[in-house]
Amino acid sequence: MTPQLWLGGLWAVVVLQRLTELRLAKRNEAWARGRGAVEYGAGHYPVFFVLHTGWLLAWPLEAWLTGPQLATGFIGWLAMFAAAEMLRYWAITSLGRRWNTRILVLQGLPLVRRGPYRVIPHPNYLAVILELAALPLAFGAYWTAAVVGALNLVVLLAIRIPAERRALDAAARATPSS
Repeated sequence: MTPQLWLGGLWAVVVLQRLTELRLAKRNEAWARGRGAVEYGAGHYPVFFVLHTGWLLAWPLEAWLTGPQLATGFIGWLAMFAAAEMLRYWAITSLGRRWNTRILVLQGLPLVRRGPYRVIPHPNYLAVILELAALPLAFGAYWTAAVVGALNLVVLLAIRIPAERRALDAAARATPSS
């Protein structure tokens, strides 16, 4: 396959994947809100949406502008992307209806401790860090990998994870111990 076909094919797969995930998130959001879920960190949600949409447009554009080519280590980057996707979908499956792109907490439910959550506190975020790097690097889109990766880490570490931690701590305080 040519670099152009790899680029277009992977981009199309990721776009379809993200659209499917947004539909799932909306369905899970309706389910959770119908059961009284409380949202935390809603103010930063648009930043994530813009960052991830920007990434989705930036890496193929940068790769195209520099002349689509498969980077040195393409197979390794592709393997890293595949591993990240497996981890992400393991996390999504483990959370079931509680998975969402928003921080929605249902009072009275214990933390999920199955799947990757047995060993990694935020497996989905680790998977996203890996995939945001892997696809751009697979096509030599180094600027996208660096800029989006840095922005994601700063936002992720500085805003999202603490907001999620506060939400889970609040839910734990509201849950009667058995």
